[in-house]
Amino acid sequence: MEGRTDQQPDVLPAALPLVGRQGVLRALEEALDATAEGAFRFVALVGEPGAGKTRLLSELSGAAAARKLPTRAGRAAEFEQEMPFGAVVDALDDHLEEHLPDLGPDATRLLSAVFPALATMSAVAAGPAAVAADGRQVARYQLYRTVRRLLEELAAASGLVLMLDDLHWADEATIELLDHLVRHPPRARVTLAVAYRPAQASPRLAALVEDAVQNGRGLRVPVDPLTEQEVAQLLGLRVPDARCRELYRASGGNPFYLEALARSPQRPVAGPGDGDLPPAVQAALVLELSGLSRNALLVAQGAAVAADEFDPALAAVAAEVSEDDTLSALDELVARDIVRPMAERFRFRHPLVRHAAYGSAAAGWRLAAHGRIAAYLARIGALAAVRARHVERSGRFGDPAAIATLVEAARTFTAQAPVTAAHWLRAALRLMPEKMPEPPAAAQGHAPLPSRLELLMELAQVESLGGRLAEGRETARTLLRLLPPDDYDRRVTAARLCALMERLLGRPHEARALLLDELRRIPDPASPTGVPLRLRLVAESLFRGDFRAARAVLENMPENGGEGWPPAVRMAVTALRPMSSFLSGDLAAAVRYAETADRLVAEATDDEVAEWLDAVAWLCWAEHMMGRYAASRRHFERAVSVARATGQTYILATLLTGQARASTMEGRLTEAMMIAEEAAETARLLGAAPQLAGALTQQSLTVGLAGDAKEALRLADEAMRAGADGGEWYGAQAQYARARALLGLSRTDEGVEAMMEACNGFGEVILLDPDARLACCEIMAEVAAQQGRDEDAALWARRAEQVAHPQLDSDRARAMLARAYAAMSAEPKTAAGLAREAAALFEACYARVGSGRARPAAGIAAARAKDRAAACADLRAAAEVFAACGARLLHSRATLEQRRVGIRTPGPAGRGASGRRGGDEQFGLSQREFEVAMLVSDGLTNQQIAERLFISVRTVETHLSHIFSKLDITSRVNLVKALARLQAEPQEE
Repeated sequence: MEGRTDQQPDVLPAALPLVGRQGVLRALEEALDATAEGAFRFVALVGEPGAGKTRLLSELSGAAAARKLPTRAGRAAEFEQEMPFGAVVDALDDHLEEHLPDLGPDATRLLSAVFPALATMSAVAAGPAAVAADGRQVARYQLYRTVRRLLEELAAASGLVLMLDDLHWADEATIELLDHLVRHPPRARVTLAVAYRPAQASPRLAALVEDAVQNGRGLRVPVDPLTEQEVAQLLGLRVPDARCRELYRASGGNPFYLEALARSPQRPVAGPGDGDLPPAVQAALVLELSGLSRNALLVAQGAAVAADEFDPALAAVAAEVSEDDTLSALDELVARDIVRPMAERFRFRHPLVRHAAYGSAAAGWRLAAHGRIAAYLARIGALAAVRARHVERSGRFGDPAAIATLVEAARTFTAQAPVTAAHWLRAALRLMPEKMPEPPAAAQGHAPLPSRLELLMELAQVESLGGRLAEGRETARTLLRLLPPDDYDRRVTAARLCALMERLLGRPHEARALLLDELRRIPDPASPTGVPLRLRLVAESLFRGDFRAARAVLENMPENGGEGWPPAVRMAVTALRPMSSFLSGDLAAAVRYAETADRLVAEATDDEVAEWLDAVAWLCWAEHMMGRYAASRRHFERAVSVARATGQTYILATLLTGQARASTMEGRLTEAMMIAEEAAETARLLGAAPQLAGALTQQSLTVGLAGDAKEALRLADEAMRAGADGGEWYGAQAQYARARALLGLSRTDEGVEAMMEACNGFGEVILLDPDARLACCEIMAEVAAQQGRDEDAALWARRAEQVAHPQLDSDRARAMLARAYAAMSAEPKTAAGLAREAAALFEACYARVGSGRARPAAGIAAARAKDRAAACADLRAAAEVFAACGARLLHSRATLEQRRVGIRTPGPAGRGASGRRGGDEQFGLSQREFEVAMLVSDGLTNQQIAERLFISVRTVETHLSHIFSKLDITSRVNLVKALARLQAEPQEE
């Protein structure tokens, strides 16, 4: 690696030796060693332009080859920053064209949204479009999960080293994908190495790397300038010391600058730089380019305009040079090491050389060159997404064809790269005259164009999808300023969207003020036109816990709809009524409204549901809280499907959180954890703190029940940080989840304190939802009973009775269980009966986890009452329920109680309650096989499992055949029985 040159003074060899990088190389080799042994590693090389990051990635590639680890390399490009996933496509697209793993048609179709080479294979129309087999738009989280699965398959045989260079130029979608991969690493031998310039890196990239380092998921390796001694070593013995010192001072120890200056026959000069390059280096590169022939310089400039990795034909078009002359010019450029051949294409030796070539051309010439390329690409039928970059730089003001191209490119990327889509929409708006609110005439061969106002609305929606909520809000406010005062329908749509973004930004007061202001503009606020604003006001009141205000607004609306109300509007109003009535204490009215809403939603088309999806979401949550679990699950599933189909990610996280909560209650913990994770990732991509807090809270509760209390606490803490500024229910729910996690870690005093904070000491204002409020009472009664504080246990039991609604079986069950804890010490026989009755009530409403939690209480009480047979039966039933649910922590506690009453169970040295035999295997199954088995036990079909895990149906079938063989079974029914037996069956010690 290290060495000195043997050369003539000031004459450099083609390949310079590598000096002064021992520490960096050691870090890279350690990462490769870890990957070779089976681990995922993330390494970020961080250094200024020309510091040698690319050379170090090349060294990494060589070291990987020595370990027989395959490598794939790509880089982002300065003038193609708008292309989604550019660096990842550069690294993998060519390989996938020849070596696509068998991921199934659905996964291949998803990946075609990223990799152009797969568009034909996936049997979809040419061009990226993130659309699932059933026509649903694909959430970015699903796409990223599928890319992770792709990397796992590529690495399955021999591992994989994926190197992505120049990520300071990467688009937002690439950074989102990397963030996902670092936080959810591929379960395979993968090293992910990236390089970027810190001063030009996006805040999200810098935060990604910092978070990875802080949480032990990655390594940040600085690539510093060379010392003066290392510069002398690099230049060689024959370069005079004075010249070495001069070059060191001029280059600052930067290897690329040093090389450029050393190649120049002139001494370093002072002068203006261009921002990326010091004046002396800029002068050296300009001098290098000035030595080219006329055609070679034109081709170099045309190539710089064309692409990072360019085709000779495209460079010829840009330069207006014949193809024969272009090939001759390329020979000269290769001989001068300006560009280097890459298979049938070419690439500049360094991005800074391309930067200098681009800057050496006159601005007018560059504009015309972009126009020539755009016209050429249009003639050969290139996609709008490919042409857009050149159209943006060359399109004429008011040109319908240019506007149409940019709009088409934007819509191509709306689903999987909304930040890029927003960029193209803004470019289209710049070409539209401001005083042209109505659509310009469509260009020949193009669909009709939207008006400027319609395009602004589309831009606001796309910006919100991309997590640019503040920008989307400002776009919506701009639209409101431009819309005529009497254009009520469009003003209501814009105001509703703007208010929603204010809420997602954690600004509920601004949202409410905007809605009220816009409502006052409408001559008849009670008309159908004003309903959307009034319903948003209801939602705002519900969020801040003002249930009476919400109900008051709804009561001012006709129960059966006003004159001229379409059926969809009536459905939306009715869908909001159950929650306000229930939270106000009027269960009879809530049930009546819920039954009517259930019928109206069933009659509504998907388009009507999509228009009022936020109202339907409130219905889903209300039904869940009211114990109408079958209707709640049905509506959650339909709403999630509609949200995906219509790209309404702003509501998707909330719906998924509710779906995860329902699955958790039913004891489908494996499914619930996956749904909750998707909810959190969707909210994270959206940049919506309230939704993220809610999703992380549910994820914490589910993970805690599954047995990982430490991870549950981490998630709850993150949820509290996300909801810290809201002062609404999601902050209290996060505190409740934190309390449960602390209790799961046996940090009882802290858990009790956190629980009291969550329920506000049972003061007048309690922001927790009724179910969580009741759970607080039950849990606090249990803790008090365990600590021998019988009076406190009785107090909490009385509070539970006060909170519980006597007509809801789930409420009655919780209150009864709290009474059982309170009676545990003085009246154990009575306590056992109460706990069994609570278990029966839980079972009646399909609350399997609740039923399981009541059974140990019955068993412990029975044991205290000297009824060993009943205690054994109750504890065995509890263990079976927890095993079937995958609730490992609760299962281990039930197992401990079984031992206390004399039932022999597996000890720590054998298979524990979690079922782990060692390593990542459970019951002899791999982690993926265990996931498939648990989803089968949850009742999912092979197709549903494939969609949930982002694998093909064929892969699911393969996993099932391995599972059946390992467990010596032949059917899915036997699999469910085998899992329950393995997790819960008492065994000899």
